[in-house]
Amino acid sequence: MPAHLHLAPAVETPGERSTTSPIKVVLAVDHASARRSLRRLLDDSEAVKMVADAPGVSEATRWVRTSAPNVLVVDLRLMRGTNGEEIRRLRAQFPTTEIVVLTMDESPLSAQRAIDAGAVGFVIKDRADSELLPAISCAARGEEFVSPRVLPGLDALRRAVGGAGLSPRENEIVRMIALGHTSVEIAAKLRLSRRTVETERARIYTKLAVTTRAELVRFALRRRLIGC
Repeated sequence: MPAHLHLAPAVETPGERSTTSPIKVVLAVDHASARRSLRRLLDDSEAVKMVADAPGVSEATRWVRTSAPNVLVVDLRLMRGTNGEEIRRLRAQFPTTEIVVLTMDESPLSAQRAIDAGAVGFVIKDRADSELLPAISCAARGEEFVSPRVLPGLDALRRAVGGAGLSPRENEIVRMIALGHTSVEIAAKLRLSRRTVETERARIYTKLAVTTRAELVRFALRRRLIGC
């Protein structure tokens, strides 16, 4: 599977954040000392502009609403529910703010659930000092980042359940592209940013080794993602 870190600057389109502008970040971590340490890490980076840090999701949500950050970094254990309901709610409310989760849970299934719900980053807490800034950088471009400690298991899970190395979300994007939906329409339906959809689309074409929508439609028909 292609590496998830893509560090080359993305092509900018009108209305998107300049690649030279700092990435605006809101941080939500309940443990005070951990929150201070992460804030220091982010404050020390010229690539990041810290908007605020908060001890919970509700406080962070108020900052996201008023400041429209590029990325929300949130401790996964602050999220209510077990199947990504809180992530989906945040994605619905703030579709232009990407989500990176911090967690001690190294389960590939937990990573896939978070990503399917709308997160683009999955960082193990004890690796945050080396992984959080790359995850934020990827998230600001709508690209997925999964902790290298979790990634091999996640790739194996995706191969087992998705076929062709596609994740469940990628399969859904394939289905919608094959049905003729635009990136904007897909983003609205899946509660993702347009850039995230376009990044996923490019990754799908690479994984499937296709270059045209007609080839993608044929794949979708073979996989019964759309009706004949």
